[in-house]
Amino acid sequence: MTRTLYRNARFFTADDTAWADAVVVDGAEFVFVGTDSDAPSSDSVVDLEGRVVLPGFIDAHTHLLMMGEALGQIGLTDAGSLDEIQRRVTAARETSAGVVRGRGWLFDAIPGGAPTAAMIDAVVADVPVYLDANDYHSCWVNSAALGELGITRDTPDPIGGRIERDADGEPTGMLYETAAQQFAWAHRDATTTDEQRDAAVQRVVEAYLAAGVTGAVDMAFDALALEALERAERRGALPLRIAAHWFVANTGDDAQNLAQVAEAAERAVADSGTVRVIGIKLVLDGTIDACTAAMRAPYADGSHAAPIWPADRLLPVVAAADAAGLQVALHAIGDEASTLALDAIEHAITVNGDRPRRHRIEHLEYAAPGTAERMARLGVTASMQPVHADPAIFANWAAQLGDDRADRAFAWPEYEDAGALLAFSTDAPTAPHAALANMYVATTRASALDPDVPAVHPQFALPLERAVVHATRDAAVSIGDGDWRGRIAVGQVADFAVLDVDSFSEGNASLLTARVLRTVIAGKTAHEA
Repeated sequence: MTRTLYRNARFFTADDTAWADAVVVDGAEFVFVGTDSDAPSSDSVVDLEGRVVLPGFIDAHTHLLMMGEALGQIGLTDAGSLDEIQRRVTAARETSAGVVRGRGWLFDAIPGGAPTAAMIDAVVADVPVYLDANDYHSCWVNSAALGELGITRDTPDPIGGRIERDADGEPTGMLYETAAQQFAWAHRDATTTDEQRDAAVQRVVEAYLAAGVTGAVDMAFDALALEALERAERRGALPLRIAAHWFVANTGDDAQNLAQVAEAAERAVADSGTVRVIGIKLVLDGTIDACTAAMRAPYADGSHAAPIWPADRLLPVVAAADAAGLQVALHAIGDEASTLALDAIEHAITVNGDRPRRHRIEHLEYAAPGTAERMARLGVTASMQPVHADPAIFANWAAQLGDDRADRAFAWPEYEDAGALLAFSTDAPTAPHAALANMYVATTRASALDPDVPAVHPQFALPLERAVVHATRDAAVSIGDGDWRGRIAVGQVADFAVLDVDSFSEGNASLLTARVLRTVIAGKTAHEA
């Protein structure tokens, strides 16, 4: 194997010794981390010209195929009005091949926060239009899409979802939660070709490598995603390491739900190396923006959403997955949902006894006081996404609660203070995938989407060193990989990113303009700017 000395740099190690100025990589591993003068002789030397080097980012909660598809769709997050959304949909129709797909629109860009098919029909009525909301928990469609999906006034709502209807019972064009999954997304999956999925995977790989990301944790895995990533792996086109959680839907039938857990356990045994199934994903509730997250107290409009998984269906599934050695990742945005999640984990511990486990709760956008302490006691990871707290998209979130609950939004320090493991991620494509923009929001509580928007809750911002640790070392620990990746340390795999700006000395604002010059995975350069 070839030994390479990387020198003349500031290496943030995310380890006990935070900084080094030289490392030696032998094959795929770090064999030396320290000072340049102490470095052993090497076969080659790379002068990094004073750059800052970070451990490779691990996006601990993402959706790979959806992200790849989103990168090829109309972006609507910055479309601040219905007129602008309509303009972009009209422009996309001119180059579409029979269907228009967009993503990222915000509820507060729509009059009254109530999108309708008629609003899209006014500009594009001749082909189906599917527009996923920014949170990817609802889909806005036109009349042609409703027809293509076969949705009529007689179509029943699925478990955990809703087809929005007008006063006469006619579908309005909004599909919430499992209605989006079982109609719009199922149709998308059925009509997408393998070639299109392969292109989506290629877009994801290129985007992540350019962002300094060396690994990802997929949070809604299924057979289509597994096949697409395995094809990329066979082609030698998947340098990223992927850990995945198999999506388990609430069918309303315990036997069917447990069968999904059994399938995930079988997939976990069939470990291909680069792509591996490590657990299951359960979506317990929706989102605050759409008033579908399960909250203890009603929303400002008086509505009160129930969990997608009631306790009697949830507890057997979590216990079975725990018994099978699977990691359980529970989407819980509202305080009722996160309490339910912890109840299920505590039940599994009682049923299955003392055994190694590290389950996770995803998002935790608003959790009841004491939740962090309970998670620390149970060894549960807080998996959170700084970019979801971007002030440019926060106003609608706060307005739906309409009270002082908004004052404890995305309270990351609570989990640190309680001693719970905190892993940072982006949840792409519900938010931008760029790791450095994620760090900017984490360290400032200011907006990476619109610098003119003032920071919200700056008291919850974290120092850059801690934010990076949560997105690298702790992200690796959250999936059981902390003993071999996530840090720049002897014996760890040589995954790292070289930046063109030292944001530790230049300030957090420089994270918005910093670029990744080189991404190295297992000692090999996978990306160079």
